[in-house]
Amino acid sequence: MIGRLRGFAAFWYDFVIGDDWRVAVGVIVAFAATFALSRTAVPAWWLVPAAVTLLLPMSLWRATRGK
Repeated sequence: MIGRLRGFAAFWYDFVIGDDWRVAVGVIVAFAATFALSRTAVPAWWLVPAAVTLLLPMSLWRATRGK
């Protein structure tokens, strides 16, 4: 039973965090900021696409640069 729980947790960790923890943190921050912005009069629909537009190239740059 413990092995199955560890496997389940490992799957979700790999699914959410994946190869780049910075992208996962950026998406969580973008969702939190979207939620906070949605409580105001300012439209919040644009925040997550803007975050993805910034996070994706940064992630690709880090993945493709030489070590």
